[in-house]
Amino acid sequence: ASIFVVMLQSVCCNFGQSRNVIEQHYGRSLGVLPEEPLLLSENSTETQEVHPSVVMYWSLSVSIFSIGGMVSSFLVGFIGDLRGRVKGMLMVNVLAVIAGLLMVMAKMWKPHVMVIAGRCVMGFYCGLSSGLVPMYIGEIAPMAYRGALGTLHQLATVTGILLSQVLGLEFLLGNDYYWPLLLGLSGAPAVLQSLLLPLCPESPRYLYIKRGMVEEAKKSLHRLKGEYDPSADLEEMRREKEEVEKEAQVSIAVLVRSSLYRQQLFVALMMHFSQQLSGINAIFYYSTAIFERAGVTQPVYATIGVGVLNTVFTMVSVALVDRAGRRTLTLIGLGGMCICAVSMTVGLVYLSVYSWMSYVSMSAIFLFVCFFEIGPGPIPWFIVAELFSQGPRPAALALAGCTNWTSNFIIGMTFPYIEALCGSYVFILFAVLLFGFTVFTYLRVPETKGKTFEEIAAVFKKGMKQTPGTRKTGTGTGTSTELEQLKTDSQA
Repeated sequence: ASIFVVMLQSVCCNFGQSRNVIEQHYGRSLGVLPEEPLLLSENSTETQEVHPSVVMYWSLSVSIFSIGGMVSSFLVGFIGDLRGRVKGMLMVNVLAVIAGLLMVMAKMWKPHVMVIAGRCVMGFYCGLSSGLVPMYIGEIAPMAYRGALGTLHQLATVTGILLSQVLGLEFLLGNDYYWPLLLGLSGAPAVLQSLLLPLCPESPRYLYIKRGMVEEAKKSLHRLKGEYDPSADLEEMRREKEEVEKEAQVSIAVLVRSSLYRQQLFVALMMHFSQQLSGINAIFYYSTAIFERAGVTQPVYATIGVGVLNTVFTMVSVALVDRAGRRTLTLIGLGGMCICAVSMTVGLVYLSVYSWMSYVSMSAIFLFVCFFEIGPGPIPWFIVAELFSQGPRPAALALAGCTNWTSNFIIGMTFPYIEALCGSYVFILFAVLLFGFTVFTYLRVPETKGKTFEEIAAVFKKGMKQTPGTRKTGTGTGTSTELEQLKTDSQA
């Protein structure tokens, strides 16, 4: 049930195929276009002059979604701790319903105002849900399936993207009459989620560690796993609770300043930077133009093909993430995307010289998306919950979410200017970034597969103690240092 929340953001944020239609309504509302609609299809190749005010309101309609997510992501920890993970997700569903109603009624007043208001509210909602969902899933998932269940977050997102691409076709909802319904449908799954979420048990880790409700945590574990002996799970939570109680309340400000969490936080933020600065949004931005150059008569269907590939390879990641490991899949994904970005550049540079280079570019697009969904796409969303214990986890998810939304906003606003400046060499910039992220992942990101939250925390604590000159064997200070390392090693 919790996964339905993620599909909302994708259905809402992908309305690019209806851009021409929506811009016409903006223009008529602003009085810069005639009242009679222009008969342009989504595949029309005619170039129409767009009024600057229409461009401004359209840009605001796109960017306000990310701005709403950036702001609300700071409230993830507060909402999650206020009444619990499940009740928190239920509460924020009200925002999705309000946003859907604003957009479905866009024709009843000024379309540009209604859509921008709806997108703002939906962005605010998605900023909360994109933090609450991974937090909840990470806390309830069995250790053996934590990666697969975490990857479902991304699977729901790409499924929503594909659904919005199909529904946005002109003969379905992407036309002059039904486009408000296309946008308003993003509020419908929130109603379904509100009916299903009460069937989901509250996070036992939240009940035990945050609220001290041991019996309620036992009941929650039995609802999740059936009849079994929960002693081992409760003992792990007890140890983690003891560690949390030794620390002060971890707010976002404390998390940023604390040297204790600095390594985990750096890894978490870099993982989210690698997702958004990889160039995946630029690929989707550029794909239609490349398909047109390759002679594809209806590039919108080729773009839907990319969406299908997106979904299929996310399913592959679901199957592999708990076998191959998070670190391995991220390295494969980032390295493959780097090679594809270079291939894309070669294809674009020599496209005017060799016509067959268009197929190199097309192949690079498809492979780029495949590598993205194998690791860099899904893993950053749930690995943050694995890197932090119960105390700092909400603050860490809030900060990582804000990083993701901010990066998304920056890429969306700056890529057209970067593309105009660099031309066919634009993807070299992303290739350099991807190479850097690959090296960082190899050197600094630990493998979390098959480890408890306590064991993952011990990896970073051990790394902090193993500074040059401290790891000595023998007598004196070297012996005490070695003993301190052993105390923090759960296996020892």
